[in-house]
Amino acid sequence: MIPKSNLKMMKQIYLKRGKEESLLRFHPWVFSGAIQHIDDGIAEGEIVRVLNVHGDFIAVGHYQAGSIAVRVLSFRDVPVDADFWASRLASALRMRQSIGIADNPDNNTYRLVHGEGDLLPGLVIDVYGKTAVMQAHSIGMHLCRKEIAEQLVKVMGTRLENVYYKSETTLPFMDNMQNGFLYGGSDENIAFENGLKFYVDWLRGQKTGFFVDQRENRSLLEKFAKGKRVLNMFCYTGGFSFYAMRGGAELVHSVDSSAKAIELTNRNVELNFPGDKRHQAFCEDAFKYLEQAGDQYNLIILDPPAFAKHRGALHNALKGYTRLNNKALQKIEPGGILFTFSCSQVVTKDHFRNAVFTAAAQAGRKVRILHQLHQPADHPINIYHPEGEYLKGLVLYVE
Repeated sequence: MIPKSNLKMMKQIYLKRGKEESLLRFHPWVFSGAIQHIDDGIAEGEIVRVLNVHGDFIAVGHYQAGSIAVRVLSFRDVPVDADFWASRLASALRMRQSIGIADNPDNNTYRLVHGEGDLLPGLVIDVYGKTAVMQAHSIGMHLCRKEIAEQLVKVMGTRLENVYYKSETTLPFMDNMQNGFLYGGSDENIAFENGLKFYVDWLRGQKTGFFVDQRENRSLLEKFAKGKRVLNMFCYTGGFSFYAMRGGAELVHSVDSSAKAIELTNRNVELNFPGDKRHQAFCEDAFKYLEQAGDQYNLIILDPPAFAKHRGALHNALKGYTRLNNKALQKIEPGGILFTFSCSQVVTKDHFRNAVFTAAAQAGRKVRILHQLHQPADHPINIYHPEGEYLKGLVLYVE
């Protein structure tokens, strides 16, 4: 994009005195309040150099209007070109290979790029078999999508036949934003996760089409499922449901307020367990379903969508988590097990644990923590960016 000889031609952003300290600790965000001066004519999504008040180089990254003004791509003064993207993508693939997630015949579903966790802030890439689904969370990554896709195909080689771009929901303010294939075009959408098959709806589904981040937690649930009567709330594509069935559950009920989610859940269950009568799915509001449910369940999963998208919603989100867990704890059979999660980034582990503690006290149940859960290794957390730790969960034994 910018040859080395023209690095100094990049537009520049100057920070206020002392505001470079977080960047010197390699935090990858520049907040708008830290900026002293911006060169004229900088466009949203443009690659800029960040300098301190004395004009010394600190970082290079994507500029965007808003609270997070620059997402840092490098703390070295390097061109962000095809070689840059190839290097970062290759590094992400090597990490997944080293931990046995990529190139696994029983599991061809994983996250290849996890934003700041892979030093590519604003970019998410999930792999489903021969298809990679790319999602931009910044204008800069959107503008670079074709070059990134080109390098992705080179880095992945024969592993990949399609690259689908899906950012309509993550960049809804962009004019003429359209999802679509950047490479290939196959409509084959069945992938494998730990030997189980599922349909991926990357056209209309949430996120990139499947919640890859619950893979290890679904495997853990399978170990608890034998003989259990399972309720999977906010089931979406039914991932926890068909893991529970493989684990030997006596019955599995899947609940979601979305008719499309229920349809996809039923398709996924039929794909793995054709004709199995243990499963039923219900299109219903979660709180209403729990209110009307009896005490027939001894294993309940609560995996709701994010209750808080920003800090201003934190208080109401915690009230929501408390209310939801209280309802489940009231209903679960004595000796039952509750898997409960929050995927709200602004809700910390302590926030969530306190909300569940309050719910247990309100329900008057004796509760023990069996496991504390988090996102899997293919959703790495940049040690300099603790905000990347978004998924947290608890497995509870309820007397």
